[in-house]
Amino acid sequence: MSRIPNILLITSDQQHWNTIGAFQSEIATPNLDRLVRQGTTFNRAYCPNPTCTPSRASILTGMYPSQHGAWTLGTKLLEDRHTVGQSFQEAGYRTALVGKAHFQPLKSTDAYESLEAYPILQDLDFWRQFHGPFYGFDHVELARNHTNEAHVGQHYAIWLEEQGCADWRQYFLPPTGTMDPSMTYKWPIPEKYHYNAWIAERTNARLEAFKNGNDNFFLWASFFDPHPEYLAPEPWDTMYDPDELTIPALVPGEHGANPPHFGLTQEENPDFAHLAETGFGIHGYRSHHYYEYGLRNRLTEEDKKKLVAVYYGMISLMDKYIGQILDKLDELGLAEDTLVVFTTDHGHFFGQHGLQAKGGFHYEDLIKLPFIVRYPGRVPAAKRSDDIQSLVDLAPTFLSFCDIPIPPAMTGIDQKEVWLGIQEKARQHAICEFRHEPTTIHQKTYVDERFKITVYYNQSYGELFDLQEDPGELRNLWSEPGYERLKTELLLKYVWAELGKEPIPMPRIHHA
Repeated sequence: MSRIPNILLITSDQQHWNTIGAFQSEIATPNLDRLVRQGTTFNRAYCPNPTCTPSRASILTGMYPSQHGAWTLGTKLLEDRHTVGQSFQEAGYRTALVGKAHFQPLKSTDAYESLEAYPILQDLDFWRQFHGPFYGFDHVELARNHTNEAHVGQHYAIWLEEQGCADWRQYFLPPTGTMDPSMTYKWPIPEKYHYNAWIAERTNARLEAFKNGNDNFFLWASFFDPHPEYLAPEPWDTMYDPDELTIPALVPGEHGANPPHFGLTQEENPDFAHLAETGFGIHGYRSHHYYEYGLRNRLTEEDKKKLVAVYYGMISLMDKYIGQILDKLDELGLAEDTLVVFTTDHGHFFGQHGLQAKGGFHYEDLIKLPFIVRYPGRVPAAKRSDDIQSLVDLAPTFLSFCDIPIPPAMTGIDQKEVWLGIQEKARQHAICEFRHEPTTIHQKTYVDERFKITVYYNQSYGELFDLQEDPGELRNLWSEPGYERLKTELLLKYVWAELGKEPIPMPRIHHA
């Protein structure tokens, strides 16, 4: 068996950490459970930013958003940033990405062109010819939409036509589609045309090509679900009975000691004028009595239960197609020589703390991740670990496993010895950033084995939670008497952690 592995990264999108059936009895994920049995699950994995573009760009570069520059949605990861795919290419690996990229915005400018922007996004003639190179990937097959979004196009739309689905636009919203925007929960698209089927089929085609060419590979299978909108085809939309699920909800009074925007989310008609610069609607600064879905502008109590049931159904559907990829590894005889990592880009609120979706709220629900590592015979099987992980660690750790030099610009930590069970821990802390506009909501969180502290740009308020004594994060200790010394100590640790995010310095080779 080869000791230089292939790398298969499988990611979901916006998946809450506690949605794997092996650890949560209300959801079924037999294929993720298979990875749990065969590998190591890390209970304390964190994203570097709770939105898509920054977090995905960090996976690719091994750098924090404040370093690689794609610091929020609507920004672009510049092509001059060194990526892990480029390092693999230089070492002779084949590289591919199938599914969601989201490294570029939906709008081009004179200064920054975007391949993921209109009108090229839906120029199928262009995508028939384009498969790369793209950020260090030799071959890409891309799409941009979540469920029925209007942004459908690229390689997914071409595949739909190849499958005989000539009228695919009926399953998507205008401007390219004709789907009724009032339809919720049940997505009328047949499962065989769902993008999960596309991702699994095309990922498996790449695996076959790599096997036939006897190529080492770095392959990223990037799923779109369970990112809202909450839509699933039959029978997955009704797989779970909403009345049998635990539905998270606000604990009365829990925001009393929190920064003011937390409480505003629970008001009927809050005044977010001072946050207008943040584009608050997409980042969670709204009344969470309201949540725009279909033609609704307010969720009923039944809706709040139903969306959890459909969210779980979306995860179980995705799990089915992850299983097809794992089966293909076995069929091709590649499983023993392939390091598989499953994780997501960030978490999700579906009622926790009275919140929905995502935003500038660094609760564990949003910044902690499902995270499983499998490498047969090397990474311990059926193990759970509390060692802290971060998505910025993926790139350097992948390179380390493959004996490829780690570029000094990568500030993530090499977790190889931890994944192998040789070293107890490589991290003392994780850092998560959120920034939409630097003059309004701009926050950073430091979390260690027990405590979490969040600071805000140009503000005196913040958050301090004791995750050991208060795992639900209901008691903000920031201003409580008796915690001043702890707050000072954590602030100093955070400052030094920030300073430690600088790129690894070049080695000193002479005293002069």
